Amino acid sequence: MSKASKVTAETQRWLAYARQDLAAAQALAGQTQGFARQICFLSQQAAEKSLKAVLIFLQIEFPFRHDLELLRTLVPEDWPCRQLTNLEQLTEWAVESRYPTDLPDPSHQDAQIALQQAEAILAVVEQDLSHHGLPL
Repeated sequence: MSKASKVTAETQRWLAYARQDLAAAQALAGQTQGFARQICFLSQQAAEKSLKAVLIFLQIEFPFRHDLELLRTLVPEDWPCRQLTNLEQLTEWAVESRYPTDLPDPSHQDAQIALQQAEAILAVVEQDLSHHGLPL
């Protein structure tokens, strides 16, 4: 397998994981019981894996951290996903939603916002990658 084929396959693999996390968050959002914490976590994971898919496609090394803002700044400026904003709260759900803390648990509204952000991030990442030749 050529290097380009390996990069394409790995990018698609990360996108598949992002889509699965997003689909799980969407499924939980449709439940009558409160799953805000899980929705926030899965939304953050979908966004993180989406941005990392771009970096893999571009063969840019990245740290294995949950900081969406840091990942965004590694993307070249001419890519629309570089222009994403307001990633701080979504980044916080990577840890805050997984463990009990002194902070309040995420609300239903927090979960809806996180889910909408993740959907938007995945959509712009898919557009960017498709525009640059990745078969989706």
